[in-house]
Amino acid sequence: MQETGLGQDIVHTGVPGLDELLGGGVPRGTTIILEGNPGTGKTTLGIQFLLEGARQYGESGIYITFEELPEQIYRDMSGFGWDLRELERQNKLRIICLEPDVLLDQMMRTDGLFEQLIREIDCKRVVIDSISLFRTLGGQQTDGREQIYSIRNIMRKFNLTAFFLREYGETEGRSTPFENYVCDGIIRLSLREHLEKFRKRTIEILKMRGTCIVEGEHHYRFLKDGICILPALSMVEDKIVSDGVARLSTGIESLDEILLGGLPQGSAFMMDSNSKANYKYLMTSIYAERIKQGDCVLFMLSGLSSVETLEQSLQLFGASLREAALEERVFFIDHYHRKVDPVYENLVVHVDRLSNEEYQKKVYEAINPHFRETIVQGKRWFIHYDLNTIISERGREFVKRNFADEMARCRAAGITVLCQSNFTEIGLETSSFLERASNGVIRTWVDGSYQYLQITKSPGGRMSAPHIVDNIRERPYVRLI
Repeated sequence: MQETGLGQDIVHTGVPGLDELLGGGVPRGTTIILEGNPGTGKTTLGIQFLLEGARQYGESGIYITFEELPEQIYRDMSGFGWDLRELERQNKLRIICLEPDVLLDQMMRTDGLFEQLIREIDCKRVVIDSISLFRTLGGQQTDGREQIYSIRNIMRKFNLTAFFLREYGETEGRSTPFENYVCDGIIRLSLREHLEKFRKRTIEILKMRGTCIVEGEHHYRFLKDGICILPALSMVEDKIVSDGVARLSTGIESLDEILLGGLPQGSAFMMDSNSKANYKYLMTSIYAERIKQGDCVLFMLSGLSSVETLEQSLQLFGASLREAALEERVFFIDHYHRKVDPVYENLVVHVDRLSNEEYQKKVYEAINPHFRETIVQGKRWFIHYDLNTIISERGREFVKRNFADEMARCRAAGITVLCQSNFTEIGLETSSFLERASNGVIRTWVDGSYQYLQITKSPGGRMSAPHIVDNIRERPYVRLI
């Protein structure tokens, strides 16, 4: 158990992967609908919620079934190595089978069977399988509204965290069921065709009061020891790259959050954007933060960006390019030989009309002495690498021959690189190569009236959900939602 900042108890389900989707767990005393078609694993997940509550968190539970006898449940769950009888002997679990009307009657009675069971085992968790049968109480078709409302209130009275199992099929094509409004959360299990010959199992958190959730469908599997949920957009973590590495803030709090603190120092990240996406504030915020933190920065200028426009953009973010130039902390590579203010003249490497070999030699001779001197002094370096310009001026083959080696040398020296590119324009083969040679990829694109941003690759192996890029009036002028 943990507590939120509001002092609210959080109940960990203990089901692998589920708490991650639920922001750590669910507030104590909540009532959650667990729905799905037959065969999706509702019973297994409900039992696992009670089992892990008893085994991991010392919380006893009650499983109430209307259709299956306890012996059947014991037998089915033994296939996962679960000894439910032993938990019952330890007063950590009760599995009872009775009619829905009997359950409701006992719940409504003071010191009835239900209240006695709660006291007997100090119950904290309850699973009811299934609330669908309340629609037929009394032999008449009803929506079970009064009964479900009463049971929900009883759960709250005893501060019980409850899963109400429900057959999903019966709600399809109908108006929204009443229990969707009175319960605190809805979790849906689905089983559908996948790749023609296979079927995939997915879980989705449709509603959950009191906690942040990871939206979207997530796969789950039946393993030998129960259900395991695989949160979407996650991959194997690269511990060698991600552990113990300093993070460089982007200046955008919400972007830092999904980057787990910022860009890892010594990594090479790719910013993939298209012509419709406004990436100016995103990129400028990152540059400005590096300059304000005293880092040395190398800018590769594009045809649309000059020293002058860069200076103006950085001023919006409270960073002075001019001051950094006077301290010889900023340098520029320019393919277009544009005039600059005298304060920047000795800091610009003009590479227009040079062959690729001459280009490499001139950049190396101009910048390398500064790299060596400042790195010895303990200063950090950040490079903005405009791949659109390099491909336009130097060609794809030049990038394919040199990019991976350049990024490897930068990483070895602890230099952080942010490359700007448009994967759609440069083609699948080149973009796939660039992605493989980078530690991380940030994609931003426009769909309809909204711009989105997503981390599709990171050194820690995680991908983020797509976030909407929202414009705001204050620095850094954008936030991710």
